[in-house]
Amino acid sequence: MNHRQRTLAALNYQPYDRLPIVHFGFLRDTLRKWARQGHISSELAEAQLDSNAVDQEIGARLGFDFNWQSVFAPSAGLFPPFERRVLDETADGWRKVLSPNGVIILEKDDARGIPPELDHLLKGRGEWQEHFLPRMQFTPERVTHATVRTPSFEARFDQGGANYLRANAWEHPFGLHCGSLYGWIRNWLGVVGSSYLQADDPALFDEIIETVGEMCYRCAEATLAEVGGVFDFGHFWEDICFKNGPLINPRVFRKKVGPHYRRITDLLRQRGITIVSLDCDGWIDALVPIWLENGVNVMFPIEVGTWNASIARWRAKYGPELRGIGGMRKYVFAQDYAAVDAEVERLKALVDLGGFIPCPDHRLPDDCKWENVQYYCERMRKTFGE
Repeated sequence: MNHRQRTLAALNYQPYDRLPIVHFGFLRDTLRKWARQGHISSELAEAQLDSNAVDQEIGARLGFDFNWQSVFAPSAGLFPPFERRVLDETADGWRKVLSPNGVIILEKDDARGIPPELDHLLKGRGEWQEHFLPRMQFTPERVTHATVRTPSFEARFDQGGANYLRANAWEHPFGLHCGSLYGWIRNWLGVVGSSYLQADDPALFDEIIETVGEMCYRCAEATLAEVGGVFDFGHFWEDICFKNGPLINPRVFRKKVGPHYRRITDLLRQRGITIVSLDCDGWIDALVPIWLENGVNVMFPIEVGTWNASIARWRAKYGPELRGIGGMRKYVFAQDYAAVDAEVERLKALVDLGGFIPCPDHRLPDDCKWENVQYYCERMRKTFGE
């Protein structure tokens, strides 16, 4: 079996020869640290992107089979995005920057973490109609200008790319990115802005959701029409939860956003795509049943975090239709082999549930030790198949 076959078998409760060893990419600072230590070159550290050839090379050196973020991503968001530009700069190196999402953020070269948000261009109907709605019109270029992120094909999508996809010329699972039905909106408005808009202008709030949902559907539809149902899975991105729960009321999410998920997942299933994963960080428990009832059946990356997320708890509540990828405590990579051994042992009971593939529960941070990651991959192979 190749990685693609064994992955689909594992997620569909079918026999497989061994469990695939999956990762979720790396932070740039991690790669730069590993380059300084001599594990990889500086060129590789700077060139890595999810599932490109460099990502595959680094992953293979560590012992991973592939990065789950292996997707074809049509441009379903702002098209074109706002032009990134520096608005102001202080003497101590801080910069006010207009981001591609229309958000004014604060940046500094040596700053770490997510840049603080100072302001948002989108405040009401005027800004929506002038700056955002024109960027949310469908054109075929949203598909033809998408980047195909695979190890051996990284050009713009053209007829050659279409032939490549139709040929299923890859050994690991390859997905269709179906966009973000609320996460992008949260980005444009901010948490405070999106919360107030629901009360200040509910009609505009609904219009924005409808516009985004329609665009995600049309991009998925156009991609499938171009290349056929060759994808192994559908994939969404949201990141709309934090350590205490969702950043949107679950009742609002079910009523206003849920139908757009159902429409897109129905489209995927019409093309034979039955695995649909969703990337959302944080404590997602209140939204899990909404995603599941609307056709999303794989939770990713199941952040263990301080809230101890686990596929086991969800499986006990929702049954075998709910699958998972993730749930591996990445912080053990900063410790020692004994900590890695304990984590692999903990994962055994979760793998035994079926429909679950362990994966570090986010991108590897710069406290991860190269040798610990290699050891983890070796232990996973010995424990789950080879």
